[in-house]
Amino acid sequence: MSNEVLIQHEDKIITKMGKAFLSERVVYRGKDLHKDLKNTSWLELFTYGITGKRFNQVEINMLNFIWVSTSYPDKSIWPNHITALAASSRSTPSLGLSIGMSVCEASIYGGRPFKIGIDFFLRAGESIKNGVELALFIDHELIKNKTINGYGRPLASSDERIPHVVNFAKEQGLADGQHLKIALELAALTKEKKGLSMNVAAIYTALGADLGFSPEQFHLFMTPCFFAGMPPCYIEAKENPEIVRASCRERVEIS
Repeated sequence: MSNEVLIQHEDKIITKMGKAFLSERVVYRGKDLHKDLKNTSWLELFTYGITGKRFNQVEINMLNFIWVSTSYPDKSIWPNHITALAASSRSTPSLGLSIGMSVCEASIYGGRPFKIGIDFFLRAGESIKNGVELALFIDHELIKNKTINGYGRPLASSDERIPHVVNFAKEQGLADGQHLKIALELAALTKEKKGLSMNVAAIYTALGADLGFSPEQFHLFMTPCFFAGMPPCYIEAKENPEIVRASCRERVEIS
């Protein structure tokens, strides 16, 4: 970074995203937060903050269900497990939930695979537009990277979320996008070539590509996707005696 750029930013904030003019107004991506955006839902505001785009209601429904479909209140799932342990030690909600969120940035699940996955579908879609067959593109991808994100699932051979998300996309009229079609076609190819079943990350990232997200934007959007499963685990662990640990090896009893 040049000295000229550093000097331009010295003692001031240069922004096109927003500013709180206290006692007056708040600007959010060029719009008045309390006037222009007063009727937006939190999810609409979140996606607008990330992309600068106003998604329509059907698209918001789809994005909302992506989050809903992966919100598991199961203390044996690693982020929830850590949140529950924090509650068992009587940590505060903000600390317990934030530490759970922090471990969602793993190499085989969570944020990074979503970013890699949508990048893959965007490149696949562009290659097919340029006349490359999907099977040939996959062969090159497997030679280069050995695996394809979204195909294969740790600890399970299938993914119970896939039919629900695909059916919801059909209900919303969003099942005909190029990248979702690639994901479903690719499921048969990876099963044949690698013996791997598709997991829901392939569906999520393909839908994200069809909705116009960039890899960086989709990474940001998916960061809270496990979050709604954490508060129930925190609450239940805090209701139990402190000595009761939320071990993933415990027998599960559902009352």
